[in-house]
Amino acid sequence: MGRPKNFEPDVVIAQAMETFWTNGYAGTSPAELAEATGVAKGSLYHAFGSKRDLFDKALALYDRAGSEMTEEFLARPGTAKERIRAYLKLLVEADLDGPVRRGCLAVNTALELGGRDEEATRAVRRMQERTIQLLTARIEQGKRDGDVAPEVDAGTQAHFLMNTIVGLRVMARTFDGPTLHQIIETALTGL
Repeated sequence: MGRPKNFEPDVVIAQAMETFWTNGYAGTSPAELAEATGVAKGSLYHAFGSKRDLFDKALALYDRAGSEMTEEFLARPGTAKERIRAYLKLLVEADLDGPVRRGCLAVNTALELGGRDEEATRAVRRMQERTIQLLTARIEQGKRDGDVAPEVDAGTQAHFLMNTIVGLRVMARTFDGPTLHQIIETALTGL
């Protein structure tokens, strides 16, 4: 009989997520995962399978947390433009305020593995589609509430905003806040 686990799997996945987010998939070694989580390599692999299995779990956690935050944030009171502006600013400020400008784990994964790794590509696409759905729903609500023009195509605008989000998350690694905020304002002219 093996030794009992002396760690919380959800906590370990969250710690691994932070490490992958900072270093990327290829840039994260098993030794770094062990150090970040405080769990020996052998125990990590026994509990989670391979490095890739742990990465997939970390990406799924990032997806759940991001979807919940996006849904909650867009549901707050205000016009569609106010809520989407606040959401985009939240993302930019989170990227700028961290000790390391690491952008978005999903965007980073798309840049590192997208188009070469089917599973990672599908995972990132699911995340982006969920965000597009949430943005579409918020724009549609704005149309019903009268704060978005009736002729605005909510789906097209949501795809454009998703493209803006991806660009902002990449640019936040090298550009300053005022530049990124100006991009946000330009992107919102379609609402």
